[in-house]
Amino acid sequence: RDAQESRGLGDVYKRQHSERWQIIIAVDQSGSMLDSVIHSAVTASIFHGIPALRSHLLAFDTEVVDLSSEVIDPVETLMQVQLGGGTDIHRAVRYAEQLVDTPRRAMVVVVTDLYEGGSVFQLKAAVRRLVSEGARVLILGALDASGMASYDTTLGRELAELGAHVGVMTPFELAAWVGEAMR
Repeated sequence: RDAQESRGLGDVYKRQHSERWQIIIAVDQSGSMLDSVIHSAVTASIFHGIPALRSHLLAFDTEVVDLSSEVIDPVETLMQVQLGGGTDIHRAVRYAEQLVDTPRRAMVVVVTDLYEGGSVFQLKAAVRRLVSEGARVLILGALDASGMASYDTTLGRELAELGAHVGVMTPFELAAWVGEAMR
């Protein structure tokens, strides 16, 4: 009987763990994002501290660095990891896509200026796949040092047409959006 009870408790733990939302935050660290470093780091920290979420933190330029296992404080981590090369958003979204285990309980948040140096076609295909599988995709446009939106609005519009949520949000607006998306 103890083995059955133990197995039953394990099943409950697995179910509770899998019912938590998974959030994958990919932060553009390319050279064009230099003015947005603080905004990006604060945005990542908002998600990282929510206990109802299983979070992953990625930094990217033309390469993707998975910081998930090293993060205690996303602001500190992202301020220390400045990549600064070109930009391959598709590569970051594709990496995030591979991390998703339950699409209907997953959110992929990409903080970027959307100035894609990689394949726009492949980026759109990855976003389309995530959305069609039920994942929420949020593209957060960058804010410059003066708080002004700074991102490729044309690509943003095209990704929104594929089902991604695209925009620039204050932390309060972001929290409200996440709450609504998780319902």
